[in-house]
Amino acid sequence: MGIIILLTAVIFEIIFVVFCIITKSNQQKARNIIRIIAFSVFVLLAVFSVIDLGRRYYTLAILLCLFAVVGVVGLIKKRQDKKTYKAMNVVLKTAGIILLIFVATLPSIVFPQHVTIKPTGKYQVGTATYTYMDSGRIETYTDSGEYRKLNVELWYPKNTDNTYPLIVFSHGSYGIKTSNETLYNELASHGYVVCSIDHTFQCLYTTDDNGKTTFMDKSYMREVKNEDAHQNKQQSYEYYQKWMKVRTDDINFVIDYILSQGNENTADKVYKLVDTKKIGVMGHSLGGSAALGIGRMRKDVSAVIALEAPFQYDIKGVENNEFVFTSEKYPVPVLNVYSDASWSHLGDWPQYAENYALLSNINPTAFNVHIRGVGHLTLTDLALTSPILTRILNGQKSTTSAEGCLKMINKACLEFFDCYLKGEGRFSLGS
Repeated sequence: MGIIILLTAVIFEIIFVVFCIITKSNQQKARNIIRIIAFSVFVLLAVFSVIDLGRRYYTLAILLCLFAVVGVVGLIKKRQDKKTYKAMNVVLKTAGIILLIFVATLPSIVFPQHVTIKPTGKYQVGTATYTYMDSGRIETYTDSGEYRKLNVELWYPKNTDNTYPLIVFSHGSYGIKTSNETLYNELASHGYVVCSIDHTFQCLYTTDDNGKTTFMDKSYMREVKNEDAHQNKQQSYEYYQKWMKVRTDDINFVIDYILSQGNENTADKVYKLVDTKKIGVMGHSLGGSAALGIGRMRKDVSAVIALEAPFQYDIKGVENNEFVFTSEKYPVPVLNVYSDASWSHLGDWPQYAENYALLSNINPTAFNVHIRGVGHLTLTDLALTSPILTRILNGQKSTTSAEGCLKMINKACLEFFDCYLKGEGRFSLGS
């Protein structure tokens, strides 16, 4: 809708400036009337829900309102074309207006209205947000001496007193806890309690219960940007160790905290919904690597899903300029989901050596799914909320729709967890 509004405005402004040049007039009265009409049309579009008047349209609404106010004032004061007509002035003024409209509509272009994917399960989904404090860890990304805080959000089945498996999600390198909300809703609607973590200082931004927003740490951002396993494996290994330590500690703490709350009489109801004997972890990219690490660390985790993530935790060192992976068999059922971004490179990228080995491994509980025609970030909801950003960051155009891709992920993850956490059916998806 934002593109339509912008194109309409550009076409109209061009027609109007041509009209001014032909009539050799500034047409100030007509411009004032047009400003008022434009704002009125925008209000009607919002009233009748043609446009979703969310944050993406706030800047445009303010701009059109200001234009309308100027137009009303001009008509009341009966301002006529007092300024001497100059074609160049008219053209420059029109160009300025088009630029302002472009800036105002940019949020709606980058983050267009989209149809959310509705969950298919029988349960209504509720959500809850919390800020947890880990009194066992001092925050390493600041020198304040404060304990590490984590903001989490939970998706769960509403209006029920049963217990359900717990799934903990870890976002990607630059992600946020809502990065795969479509997946969380789908799982919750089928009887799962899903908790997604904002890894403080390793997420784009996070806001706690007091409204304080914390942005990504600049040094961490540089590390992710500069990491290159082909050029400097030792440096990459050190980064992996550092990132995995932070992420796995976060996930372990969150799981332990949620399980402990289940035994507290005064705890919120959402914690009472958790079946403490059925736990799964999943994540995207760096978060998927952390989830894979948790699968090795905890004996109470029964299933792991990694959305395009290498086994970084399993790298134990570097010898002869090659990563050394643990030789121990992966202990729990695991589902690795890949896009075109990595599928053809699994044998080439050193950090994915263990993933590549699993393609031909006889491990009956290690599964690989390749979703064709999509890129790395199409495995997240960003593909729905911002197709433009997704294409730019992926570096390629997806030939499979975002909706189609996310539905495939939902189906695969649901069937996998149903099999290994609920004991329902048999998971048989191949690579």
